[in-house]
Amino acid sequence: MYKFRKPKRLQELKKIDPIPSDKKSEILTANGESNGEKIKELFQNCSDFVAKQVDISDQCTIRLFYFDGLVDIKTLDEFILKPLVLKQFPKGHHEHESIYRHIEQELLSITQVKTASNMEDLVTGILQAQIGMIVDGENNALLADLKGFEKRSIEAPTTEVTIRGPKDSFTESIRTNTTLVRRRICSSKLKIEAFSIGEYTKTRVEMAYIEGIAPESLLKEIRERISRIRIDAALGSEFIEEFIEDAPLSPFPQIQNTERPDIVAGNLMEGRVAIFVDNTPFTLVIPTTFWSGLQAVEDYYERPFYTTFIRWVRYILFNIALFLPSLYVALSTFHPKLIPTPLLISIASAREGVPFPAAIEALIMEFVFEGLREAGIRLPQAVGSAVSIVGALVIGQAAVQAGIVSAPMVIVVATTGIASFAVPRYSLGTAFRMIRFIMLLLAGILGLYGIVLGFIALIIHLVNLRSFGVPYFSPIAPQIPQGFKDVLIRAPRWSFYRRPALIAGENDKRIPKGQMPSPSQGKSDDEN
Repeated sequence: MYKFRKPKRLQELKKIDPIPSDKKSEILTANGESNGEKIKELFQNCSDFVAKQVDISDQCTIRLFYFDGLVDIKTLDEFILKPLVLKQFPKGHHEHESIYRHIEQELLSITQVKTASNMEDLVTGILQAQIGMIVDGENNALLADLKGFEKRSIEAPTTEVTIRGPKDSFTESIRTNTTLVRRRICSSKLKIEAFSIGEYTKTRVEMAYIEGIAPESLLKEIRERISRIRIDAALGSEFIEEFIEDAPLSPFPQIQNTERPDIVAGNLMEGRVAIFVDNTPFTLVIPTTFWSGLQAVEDYYERPFYTTFIRWVRYILFNIALFLPSLYVALSTFHPKLIPTPLLISIASAREGVPFPAAIEALIMEFVFEGLREAGIRLPQAVGSAVSIVGALVIGQAAVQAGIVSAPMVIVVATTGIASFAVPRYSLGTAFRMIRFIMLLLAGILGLYGIVLGFIALIIHLVNLRSFGVPYFSPIAPQIPQGFKDVLIRAPRWSFYRRPALIAGENDKRIPKGQMPSPSQGKSDDEN
């Protein structure tokens, strides 16, 4: 198995300056009033902070602290406040202890209750939608998990649409997201480890993997990289992604992001690791490869022969989106003899009167097309697509009639734009959209030689790239014939005997051999 290679930035750990903190880590005392005043002082000028006092008897008081909107008020009133007020506790020397034990033990039937012994844990729990409870005479506080904030319901995915696959997608609730994966993988081997990232946000981050399938070296590497993150706020999975990828200066994504639980479950079964981040519907999948970015979710819900055909159509369109504008510029400018004579005459007549060289013309049209695409994304959904399509038609036709650009260039740019939409992963498509401009410049300066040099440099970069130690261009480089079943073709599912060679851990066997369907496997009663 391929050994995970640590980048130099992880081999040579540097001292990281700590972020200034406002946390209070002092130990709680038995003076409930003093503890309560300290908490109120921390949350002063917070209009949504609620501090409530419940007098159980003349000598005992319970103080509740929470944020309005983060907790379920109805459950708080019904199962905490009302029992505390109506319960008749025995009076005497152990009154405080009996009340504390009653809250700690009986509340376990309705919610999760944990103990906080210092101010830092208590404040953090309150900020994470828990209710802090301080009982007079006790130097420990209780935190009851009664989350009740509004959250988006499970809806159909918007960025990874499928015809035949499931229609559920992740939401901004991390617990909902992990539940959607557990519904698909009903095994005790599915492990989920929790982290807290962000000095101020305390964002909950969870790492999911299947024990025995995910390699221990990969898990250790991910834990190390996450533990080194020092940031004031982690507002989404993108914040985590930029801190843990291997080559942060590469335009290519080394971590896959998805909003589909079936994709996460499928990747976990291959030995990969998923990272869930609270407050975002996009989950990170580690490691990933170049070919994963060209595979659509539909590939695994359709028949293998049709999927193989569509996959090759996608590969061809991908190459058209990358090289077509630069090839047109190189051939029309430096190598016109390579163009058939009738086509060359047509291109020359169309370019007559155009004031710009082919390279400048292509750059202008590509820039305008990218502007229209960006405008279509930022505008409201009802008018975005209409504006981008109508804008392209109007601007293209007007530019041709004005003699600013030629009609063949409009056709080339439009074909390139359509082909670029065939790349399933948006982040990978964005990387190649940027590289297309570099190819255009090389073609405009050196012709076909520039395209060849740019292609060689691109392949060298992809072959040397790593995603958590896994070669980014595998299984093509290095060549692993077993992996060709899910790259060059999409083989039938009964032929996937083993998991990906460079990703899976000790348990790399997926299914036993000999499961190819055949009528001879089941005989009728007449034949018997």
